[in-house]
Amino acid sequence: MRPDGPRLSPADWLDAAQAAVVEGGFEQLRVLTIAKALGVSRGSFYWHFSGQAELQTALLERWRQRQLAVDAALQAEPLADPQQDLEQVLDTALAQIGPQLEHMRFELALRGLGRRDAAVARLLAEVDALRLRLFEHKFLRLTGDPKTAAELAALFYLAVVGCYQALSRPANPPQLQSHLQRLIAVYLIRQQLPAPQA
Repeated sequence: MRPDGPRLSPADWLDAAQAAVVEGGFEQLRVLTIAKALGVSRGSFYWHFSGQAELQTALLERWRQRQLAVDAALQAEPLADPQQDLEQVLDTALAQIGPQLEHMRFELALRGLGRRDAAVARLLAEVDALRLRLFEHKFLRLTGDPKTAAELAALFYLAVVGCYQALSRPANPPQLQSHLQRLIAVYLIRQQLPAPQA
């Protein structure tokens, strides 16, 4: 076990806290459990956080800031072609799956917590609204119709969240992610393109 002291950064504790949540949900967000995983005593934790509640608050705020950053990047750098732009959004949404599967599992655990914690529910509602606005803007560029754009944005978001659920299982066929991604691209993006002029 490492000696206590300010050798671990707050980010080290947040990374370990996220790993604990990914493995067992927010029920595993315990100082002793995380300290054991890091190989230090609980005393090291209190260099950075006053308690478990502050750790959870910091973990949720870090997640929120990362979602805001992804959204800002997708808004700031749209592709000229609306179809390609939407497919880039889909790529980004599902890029969390695969090598970075823990990010998707963390969000699923967070949504579970949101069902019983009003503050977390408000946080999720804020992020969901942000994502839906982004998707609506992208679909409006593709379709030119606000009502259609809003409906497709909702379906697109449901499809992505459904992918998260389906792909969170530990033993999926290797081609499942690309298959689901292709279905979303074909039915929700490419089939919305205007018919070619005769």
